[in-house]
Amino acid sequence: MRSRSVGYWSATALVAAELGVGGIWDIARIPSVRDLVTHLGYPSYFLVLLGTWKVLGAVALLIPRRAVLKEWAYAGAFFVYTGAAVSHLTTGHDLGELAPLAVFTVLIVLSWALRPPGRRTHTAPRPGVNDRAGA
Repeated sequence: MRSRSVGYWSATALVAAELGVGGIWDIARIPSVRDLVTHLGYPSYFLVLLGTWKVLGAVALLIPRRAVLKEWAYAGAFFVYTGAAVSHLTTGHDLGELAPLAVFTVLIVLSWALRPPGRRTHTAPRPGVNDRAGA
């Protein structure tokens, strides 16, 4: 059980850090990020919207409870990473950029799969607990 917890927190911390830092860079529209996004065909104002959601997603992944909010954050992060990968592929941008996107996609899936019961929206019922059979 301890290794599951270590795996969860390691993956979650890395994803939250990337979302947080990446979101701040997006909001600030630092030149390298702005240039990349415009090269991919997106307007620069898109960075402020995307960056804001990334920062909020990072916070949602780290705060206690709020399982439904976390589900939205997981979905959003998955869409960000896979959408970025598709954008790189369709524009013929440097394929070397795909490796980090693939790593973060795997990390977000790992974080989601390893999350503890208190961070899930639904937990599997335990046999014999609140069992209404025969009632």
